Amino acid sequence: MNRISLSGLRAIEAAARLGTLNAAADELGVTAGALSQRIARTEAQLGQPVFDRSGQSLRPTELGRDIAARLTRGMSELSAAVALADPTADTTLTISVAPLFASRWLVWRLPRFSQAHPGIRVRIEPASRMVSPGIDGIDIGLRIGQGNWPGLRLDRLMPQRFFPVCAPALADRLHHADDLRNIPVIRENARLQGWQEWLSPHRMQPDDLPDGPELADGGLCLNAAISGQGVFMAWAVLAADALTEGTLIRPLPGEATNSEYYWLATAPESHRKPAIGWFRTWLRQELAASLGKGDDG
Repeated sequence: MNRISLSGLRAIEAAARLGTLNAAADELGVTAGALSQRIARTEAQLGQPVFDRSGQSLRPTELGRDIAARLTRGMSELSAAVALADPTADTTLTISVAPLFASRWLVWRLPRFSQAHPGIRVRIEPASRMVSPGIDGIDIGLRIGQGNWPGLRLDRLMPQRFFPVCAPALADRLHHADDLRNIPVIRENARLQGWQEWLSPHRMQPDDLPDGPELADGGLCLNAAISGQGVFMAWAVLAADALTEGTLIRPLPGEATNSEYYWLATAPESHRKPAIGWFRTWLRQELAASLGKGDDG
């Protein structure tokens, strides 16, 4: 171990877990070029390559996969060891969560968790990419995906559900799916995410939908729908409060799903911190109450 750089091993672990130099460099607070050099030096120290390189993409070799899996477990243990010296470690819960989920849903409900567990301080770390729990002080990761994050405990919370929403003023113009041909359709980054799955039973295609506002963020798209600018294919969780308040409605029946789920990700040794279990139970209850449905198992 004395001849191998710990920072180099950390670079290999982050790059293998995140899949790209840019993502790993962002997590470690260095440039992609510096990270690449650090990995190359460590590979030289190891005497074998651990990555097959293709542009910014890094694909671990068979040896690299074995090393990375052990490094992830090791980094988690190191993080836990450092936390032993932190007097607030058992009373602070740090959650990495996508910014949109945090701002549209989670932060409005956190006071209820604090009321139930007044001794626990919750710290939110917004991040669009997955940050591995157990590393860099993260206790919980809340993400949407297919659950392909090796080395973590993964609790599947609920499927990703979506359906069209609009402002009440537009509802009278929407009685059947075919009426969508005459209403502006709001796009996130020019995409029509979710429409293919929803339209398929109605024998329609996304190409049948008219143009509408194009915005770079799902939250902005929801705001555009609330203001009456068109119809948006909304995620059930993110639209839940607007539907309850009546600023959005579901003008047409039916919903669709895809292969993605909401996941709560923790380090394998998360049972050592009771607050994680308390948050897991509370989150399931809040999701069920918000959507009127229980966990699908």
